[in-house]
Amino acid sequence: MKVLLIGFGSIGKRHYEVLSKFSQIQQIDLVTKQNIEYICYENLEIIKNINQYDYFVIASETNKHFEQLEFLEKNVKDKLIFCEKPLFESKQGLEIKNNKVFIGYVLRFHPLIEKLIESIKNENIILVNAKCGQYLPSWRPNSDYRDCYSAKKEQGGGVLLDLSHEIDYVQWICGNINEIKSYQVKISDLEIDSDDLTMLIGKTDKNIFVNISIDYISKITHRKLLVETFENSYELDFISNKLIKKNKAGIEEIYSYSNLERNYMFEKMHLDIFNQQKSVCTFKEALEVMYTISTIQEQNR
Repeated sequence: MKVLLIGFGSIGKRHYEVLSKFSQIQQIDLVTKQNIEYICYENLEIIKNINQYDYFVIASETNKHFEQLEFLEKNVKDKLIFCEKPLFESKQGLEIKNNKVFIGYVLRFHPLIEKLIESIKNENIILVNAKCGQYLPSWRPNSDYRDCYSAKKEQGGGVLLDLSHEIDYVQWICGNINEIKSYQVKISDLEIDSDDLTMLIGKTDKNIFVNISIDYISKITHRKLLVETFENSYELDFISNKLIKKNKAGIEEIYSYSNLERNYMFEKMHLDIFNQQKSVCTFKEALEVMYTISTIQEQNR
């Protein structure tokens, strides 16, 4: 299998690290303007035989996703295409007919979210709370946060797009959010022009109430999912890798995953694309996430 990796920033390098370990990958070429010792192209347009590649990985800035995905859809056929999340900056009218496209919502492959889904499959969910926060300057300690794309609205930065994992996994588990009230704002003293707080409450098409809060502000890094059913309460802590289940009688069960390898979820995600395509986010599902994102954006213009 030959891979074309588009974008070679921090996330592109991570995909390269993961894919280079797979026995089924014979070659990885790059689309980047960096001067490095790999087979590199400055852009997609100059590649003469682009159909030689079996798997395309879009790991560029969010504001480039649409044009790159549109180019591939027009110029290759019957290929596997992976695009980093979020799909676009805002809702777009791109139709995919020639290829299979998947989106990088990697938290779907966390072993404890898999355990949670197994645990609640015969229960009725009534309420979900999802929250994620991390102080933006602490994300990339070796670089100036003001220079990263997250800080720049024009590059597709901002917490709503950056941390849209929460919207994806909530809709994956609970159905699409079709009643939404939201805030998308910049409230901190961070030197950025993108949003640093998004909050929404809503109800899904499965009649489940949801509450999502994501921010660049919290000095206490956290990422939690709380699920309420008639029978049990669940708390999944993605930072401590712990899932707590508590029933009406107060009896607790605790599941933990103490040695989660850094690239475990990325490996599982790519292997799912190569094989069963069971859990990976589809293009259609990513469009539903974009619809929710666009609704929030429109409410806060």
